[in-house]
Amino acid sequence: MTSHVLDPTPQTTVDVFCADHLPALTVDPGDTVVVRSLDASGYLERQTTPGEEQPQLIPRRRGHCLTGPIAVRGARPGDMLAVHIAALRPGSWGWTVAGAVESPVTERLGLAAGSPSWLLWELDADAGKATESRGFVRGLAPFLGVMGVAPAEPGEHSTIPPRAGAGGNIDCRELVAGSTLYLPVGVPDALLYLGDGHAAQGDGEVGGTAIECPMTTEVVINMARDRPLRSVHAETPAGRVTFGFHADLNDATGDALDDMVSWMQLLYDLDRAAALALASTCVDMRVTQIANQVWGVHALLPTGALS
Repeated sequence: MTSHVLDPTPQTTVDVFCADHLPALTVDPGDTVVVRSLDASGYLERQTTPGEEQPQLIPRRRGHCLTGPIAVRGARPGDMLAVHIAALRPGSWGWTVAGAVESPVTERLGLAAGSPSWLLWELDADAGKATESRGFVRGLAPFLGVMGVAPAEPGEHSTIPPRAGAGGNIDCRELVAGSTLYLPVGVPDALLYLGDGHAAQGDGEVGGTAIECPMTTEVVINMARDRPLRSVHAETPAGRVTFGFHADLNDATGDALDDMVSWMQLLYDLDRAAALALASTCVDMRVTQIANQVWGVHALLPTGALS
């Protein structure tokens, strides 16, 4: 197997998903790629004060600043891509912003108008901690907010809403190092995009951003055979994870639970009602994110919950 390095440059960075993108890199199944990504806004220089405007790689950016796409030789529509996250290392700084954008959350909290509030973080990857400019300190728990493949539908697609058939802006904080994310392939060679580094985030990403940061990510990209589901799902250190993405919270929750019950049927050789009953004793339903035009919900079957 071969190892590759993919850096963010004007030729290897995009702000939309599209099946017509030329690959930034082509790999074989089983290859390892060290992917470096800028923060979601694509800042070329760090902020020195919270909210400071800095040059961006894509000045009129339409979505997240993503590295890719990575083509996987032999991947075909109907296949399943396995993206194993071997390591994640955030850059030395990050930012968070909330308010001043119209959304159900900001309108509900009275923050849709006025000025946004920015946080500026110093990140110490070796010590595993983030220190905010006011003095708040929290531990690092890095992951990528965006991991997805090109949708099968023609044309350019926004990076903001996650998609059941392609992944993308999932924003699931369970996808830490040691996780494997399974993505349905919709176009020849898959075309995988990675980016939107998060040094840490709470479930829900309630303010619309996490600790947004540059990230160095080591992934092993492979093809997956005989998966229990044909939708986006994951195996993580915390446990097995299924996802739902929908404008209606009930539908997003139902989709995530439906897939988890189906997975448990196969795992434990149960009928559907028995799998649901068992899930009721141990599966956690979590709001993944509320910030990306559709609700994200994930179901977690914790590691070791059943023996």
